[in-house]
Formats: sequence, C-alpha cells, structure tokens
Amino acid sequence: MRDVTVTIYRRSEDLPSMEYKSFFHGKSLFTLYEQTPRHAPYMAVATDADGNVLYNMLAVVRYRFSVLPPYIYQHCRINGEGDYHCDEAERDDYPPNELFGLVLNRLTKELQGKVLYFEFSHISTKMFGYKQFRAAGYFPVHWMSIHNSLHSKAPEERLGRKTLRHIEESHRKGVKTTVVANDDELADFMELMHSHNILKPKRYIPDKVFFKGLRDNGSGKLFITKYNETTIGCCACVYSGKDAYLWYAAFKRKSFIRLHPDTMTIWHAIKYAYDNGYRHIFFMDVGLPFSKNPFREFILRFGGKPASTFRWFRISIKWLNGIARWMYR
Repeated sequence: MRDVTVTIYRRSEDLPSMEYKSFFHGKSLFTLYEQTPRHAPYMAVATDADGNVLYNMLAVVRYRFSVLPPYIYQHCRINGEGDYHCDEAERDDYPPNELFGLVLNRLTKELQGKVLYFEFSHISTKMFGYKQFRAAGYFPVHWMSIHNSLHSKAPEERLGRKTLRHIEESHRKGVKTTVVANDDELADFMELMHSHNILKPKRYIPDKVFFKGLRDNGSGKLFITKYNETTIGCCACVYSGKDAYLWYAAFKRKSFIRLHPDTMTIWHAIKYAYDNGYRHIFFMDVGLPFSKNPFREFILRFGGKPASTFRWFRISIKWLNGIARWMYR
C-alpha cells in the first residue's frame, strides 16, 4: 500500500471531516460515549498522503466495577470492523483487510496495558480479518448471530402458532408496548434494565445518560411494555443505514409469565423496524453456541436466521493471552 497514516482521536471536536457510514463507527456514538460516565471513546482514522480518509474505526473503553460480585477493570469493545471509505478504483491500492490490519494494530498498541482485554464482535463476515487478527495476537471464540429479514415477508408470516397466540392473548389482556415518551418512563426503563441484569457480570448496562442520548439524538428508540401502568418489559434499538439492531433488553418474565412481556417487547421492536422500512433486524447478543441456549431459542421463535460467527479477544496479560490462544487455536 501507499503511505498510510493512522491517527487516534480522543475528542469529538478533533475528528476530521468525513462521511460516517455506520452508527457504530460514527460521530454521534462517539459523542454519546464522551458524555456517558465510565466510557472513553477512541476513533482510529487511516488517511493517505493527501489526508483523504480511507478507514475509520470506533472503540470504547469501559470502566467496570461492582461490589457483588467484586471486580474492577477496564475493557475495550468494538462493534464491527469499522468503515471503509475507498471506491472501487482504489481497492487494489488500499485493500480493506490490509487497512483493517493497520488500524487494528494501531488501536491495540494504543490501548495495550490500559485495558484488561479487547473484544471485537459483529464482524460482517465470519472470516474477515482472520489473518490480521491472528497476527495481532487475537484469538477467536465461536459465537451465535441471529437476524430477521424484513424485506421479503411480513414478520407475522414468520411467527409460529404458539408465539402468535401469546401476542394475541397479551393484547386482549391489555399489555401495550410504546416508545419511551418522558423522563418518568425513562426512569422505569432504567430501573428494569438494571434489576434484570444486576447478577449478569458479562452484561454491561451504561448510565442513564447513554439511553437518554439515544432517545434524544434520533439514533435509536427505547421501547417500554406495560400492564396496568406496571413496567414489565423494555428494550433499546438503534438504526444504521437500512438495518435495525436490538441492543439491550430486559423483562419480568417470571413475575408476569402469563402476560409474555419478553415476547411482546421483542415483537414490537420487530414490527417497528418493519413498519419503518428497515430490511433486517439484528439481535446483538444471543450468546455462545451451546446446544441448549434458552434466549437463542426464544429469539428464533420470531422466524430469524441463526449463523455461526466469531468474536475476537485479546488479553493484555501476555501469558494469559498465550494460554487462551492455545486453547482456541
């Protein structure tokens, strides 16, 4: 490749002028992370000798601590492989995989020693960047991905009889899902989100500032499911290009088992995406590909397509990363 420079930006006002192609690597999410406590965004931008942007990638460092269970550390999370800005005529001079490798190495070098581990998820194709990840010391963990196609069939046509019956029964009983409309509903949303995930150390719930920003800046929607003014379900979706992404969700399944709050909340998010012309809805964390995964089986009831993928990790403790790379070789 010709001369390429990779620069790391820490403040939104310093970001170069460019087209942001996706929400997960865009300026709006960078700014949102800046405003959210215990989050620090890093934007890596690759430019050519003339200063033209070739590639950009947004990473966020999360500062995590808890009393029960006790832990305190920092980790780096990246959703997707970043945005490629070259046109067809430039692809031979600046191959996507090679640009990705340069940005990956620069980010890893910048944050090595500052975080306990790195995590890359939602890579567009399973084998993208395999060589570059391996060369940078990362190891792959098999993961599951599910998305629903919304452009070829109406979502009702993909529902099983049981799921459709649950939706109809809950509607008759007065269960309603709406967009969070005010600060009182936002408070109810946050209360359920935290209580649902308090004993799940892997699940990280950002501060209220983050969800309020999603609601206010137009990048996402917060949905809340109620029964007789009691909040029994909620979820947060974001929208990028022609696709929707269900990012966070929480439900009172056991307390209101006959009202199916999980089904009603997810169904409304799917219907909203379909009614507003999105082509797909992606479920962002359905977990490891165990033979029995209750949440994955639940999501598949809505007619989604499962796919095996990788999440890539790198532990900053060298000997521990070496063991993990051997285990996942």
